[in-house]
Amino acid sequence: MIHPKDKFITPEEYLALEEKADHRSEYCDGEIFAMAGGSVNHNQITANIYAGLRQLMAQRPCRVFINDMRLRIQHSGLYTYPDAMVVCGKVEFVLKRDDTVMNPIVIVEVWSDSTQAYDRGAKFALYRRIPALQEYVMIDQNQPYVEHFRREGHFWVLETLEQMDAVLTMPALSCEMPLSVMYERVEWPSEEQARVER
Repeated sequence: MIHPKDKFITPEEYLALEEKADHRSEYCDGEIFAMAGGSVNHNQITANIYAGLRQLMAQRPCRVFINDMRLRIQHSGLYTYPDAMVVCGKVEFVLKRDDTVMNPIVIVEVWSDSTQAYDRGAKFALYRRIPALQEYVMIDQNQPYVEHFRREGHFWVLETLEQMDAVLTMPALSCEMPLSVMYERVEWPSEEQARVER
């Protein structure tokens, strides 16, 4: 999806284009940005997160969405597709749409080398504007490493997890998920392969 940079695209035009597009794109302040496809590890981790959260939320009034459900952040102009998000209670949709939510309490992103800086920086700054959001989890697809931010009053507290036997605790969902579950069936290149690829 390519558009001249000097042409402002309205949210309505973007949503109409997305309905016909064969790939997902992000929208922010009048511009459309194509989203990169996911790797095998990215897809495996996303599947593990969805399956784990779905099981943990089975007896709770919470819904788990994966990366084909769009998120709109009010007052920011951003429409995007988190890898996973959880909404508890009534789902708030964008008016007259059932494919764009606005009130997740937990967002999960699986990052790659190309998205890491954006997920940690500009995107997280926008996510923090979501009133309902209580936790933001970022997962590295290249090694066992998780950054977990949780809201405490007006502050965001960071916890990092770096061992496969570590356990992520999500107070907003009253649940835990071991890194061994997140990274199940994920294969990393050997150090020798990594050196060759560099």
